[in-house]
Amino acid sequence: MKGTVLITGASNGIGKELAECFAKDGHHLILIARSADKLQRLAAELSARYTIQVKVIVKDLEDPSKAFEIQEELRQEGIQVDFLINNAGFGLYGEFIDTDLKDELNMIDLNIKTLTALTKLFLPEMIRNRRGGILNVASTAAFQPGPLMAVYYATKAYVLSFTEALANEVKGTGVTVTALCPGPTITGFSERANLEQSKLFQTAGTMSAEEVARIGYQGFLQGKTVVIPGMKNRLLSFSVRLLPRKTVTRIVRHIQELKPAVKRPNAR
Repeated sequence: MKGTVLITGASNGIGKELAECFAKDGHHLILIARSADKLQRLAAELSARYTIQVKVIVKDLEDPSKAFEIQEELRQEGIQVDFLINNAGFGLYGEFIDTDLKDELNMIDLNIKTLTALTKLFLPEMIRNRRGGILNVASTAAFQPGPLMAVYYATKAYVLSFTEALANEVKGTGVTVTALCPGPTITGFSERANLEQSKLFQTAGTMSAEEVARIGYQGFLQGKTVVIPGMKNRLLSFSVRLLPRKTVTRIVRHIQELKPAVKRPNAR
């Protein structure tokens, strides 16, 4: 089922690799991110390699109002969105008392508000057409509290809960809603979140963005509600349900702490 796919956070990482997956199958693309140069290069590469149409929209989605601007621009150009990939998001590492409030609020705006707005704006047309799908990129962080990344984990818990509820609501409409929940992944995320030296990224093992995108894409095509790439990630995500929440929280705190030789960012 070919169509037009809108992908946020498409300039690198999982978003870029998802664009590759959809392009390879002949879908037209709408790529959205803040980096015009990266988007233009990616658009040129994909349109030449797969003979598809690629539209670039440069927006900073930390401002949720940009979702309305995107909808209006596409409406004026007569472009219908058949598939929505809410991939844009970021995290922030450190104790809540030390992290920057503005960064935290921007994270909530991007990870939750913009994702919700785009879903609200583009889902009704999918329902009317009785075809389409939405893929929300959550995280294995969604399954438990996350000391040292308290707000980030909470935003991803929202994404997972919202997706599962929405998937139930649209059942039988011809539209599917999927949450992709990757574990540690090699992208620009860990650098922005100041996570490179945490035990999570140093010892837990990581997956490539290409592998995560491929597994997520396959699960999306199959209409799955939740996709967790990697056996280890799946086991960890399900095992937390068997332990007391306080125990799970202590374990998460332990694996997210920085290696002893490295001073924690933002500490006073």
